[in-house]
Amino acid sequence: MPDTRRADARRNYARILAVAEEEVGAHGSGASLEQIARIAGVGSATVRRHFPTRRALLEAVSRQRIEALCARARELTGESDSRSALLSWLGDVVVYSASARGLAAALAYEGAGPDSVYENSCATKLEEAGEPLLRRAVRDGAVAADVTVAELITLVVGVVLATEGRPDPRGAAERMFRLAVVGISPAV
Repeated sequence: MPDTRRADARRNYARILAVAEEEVGAHGSGASLEQIARIAGVGSATVRRHFPTRRALLEAVSRQRIEALCARARELTGESDSRSALLSWLGDVVVYSASARGLAAALAYEGAGPDSVYENSCATKLEEAGEPLLRRAVRDGAVAADVTVAELITLVVGVVLATEGRPDPRGAAERMFRLAVVGISPAV
């Protein structure tokens, strides 16, 4: 679908997005929209016209990472061990989310109830990508039948948000995720 926006609007969007990627990378999901506007050389209203909510901005900043995670899910779909494939993909989601400041916030479900018209496109894309992995693991008896990808993404988000202030947030998130998946039983 062709972009029907004026050339200056497309340039502003690209400039705002580039600045937002840097600012979110440096300051996380709480990056100042006013600062982003200032650095991009546009007014706050222009930022809000392109990104009406903070979540819309975070989703745009995270789009490329989300697409890489979706591609990874497709790669793992043919693996022989369905549980390992699912856990490997979820581990990748943990690492990406812990490494990319703002991604966990973009995946969070705050404010979305079961009857909400709100849609979280980042989470929706990940759910769709992870669904074949989960279905196969359930079919193989490797995962409980009542588990959903949405619940697994929520678990990842919770782990990442809980560990983001640690000296090594990625390492802490990976460990907490392993504890959640494997449990606290000693290895046999």
